[in-house]
Amino acid sequence: MSWPIGARAQLGERVRRIGMLMALAQTDPEAQLRVGALEAGLRELGWIEGRNIHIDYHWAPGEANALRAQAAELIRSTPEVIIAHSTPVLAAIRQEGSALPIVFVQVTDPVDGGFVPNFTRPGGHVTGFTSFEFTIGSKWLEALKLVAPTVRRVALIFNPDTAPFAAKFWQPVENAASSFEVTPMQLPLRDVGAIERAVAGFAAEKNGGLMVLPDSSMIYHREPIIALAARHRLPAVYPFRVFATSGGLMSYGSDVSDIYRRAAGYVDRILKGAAVGDLPVQAPSKFELVINLKTATALGLTVPPLLLARADEVIE
Repeated sequence: MSWPIGARAQLGERVRRIGMLMALAQTDPEAQLRVGALEAGLRELGWIEGRNIHIDYHWAPGEANALRAQAAELIRSTPEVIIAHSTPVLAAIRQEGSALPIVFVQVTDPVDGGFVPNFTRPGGHVTGFTSFEFTIGSKWLEALKLVAPTVRRVALIFNPDTAPFAAKFWQPVENAASSFEVTPMQLPLRDVGAIERAVAGFAAEKNGGLMVLPDSSMIYHREPIIALAARHRLPAVYPFRVFATSGGLMSYGSDVSDIYRRAAGYVDRILKGAAVGDLPVQAPSKFELVINLKTATALGLTVPPLLLARADEVIE
């Protein structure tokens, strides 16, 4: 009878179970940033880890067999809601054939990927948040040319196994290439060794630049990719802030933390009884341009004042 009221309420509160699978390592700071944003969003809605929710995290960085194993383990644990990070993760979970509610985050092309029939009313048990509109490819090209006007060749880097949507980004780049006086090419690469060889070969000719697609494999291998760009003195544009903060020249893409906070809202609604299929798939609402001036200086590049004025963050 002497227990505090809060403690008695906590003991009587039902703990809801959430499962999450990420194609990143648990020790990756970027993974922890995303987890932190999700948990912050849930706290704002009254869901507290250890009090009324328990989040079971699963990690599967860089290896297809590990991803399939973690997806199977997650399904066996039967959480009330699953959060699936990235296209490969969602595909692996769907292959398990479960009808558990799924909220995906950072899935680039959920309709053509076969995950939902449309954005407005996805139906079924899958909904979530996309990362990009494919027209952003031309914006990446524009930003690259503003910082490095001598670039005449641009290589798009991606892993075809984890970026089946690459062609959707390629089309806007190819359409805009002539207006920026560049020749684009694709470099579909599956591992670090292939990336090293291809980038070295591409850099053998002058006036090259890189464009890295929003691909979970590229995020996982971001450190060697950034190092290769520096070693071969290749200007590069990246899809997420973490690339620029890790030493990449610049990034322009969706605000990842905002996406995970918004995903918390869908988890909240599902736990409160909302039908998954009635929740529309949402596109990103916030984008951020990050420029690393230290890297620009090392490459001998001058960032135009106009682009600096547009930047959300400048790393000096």
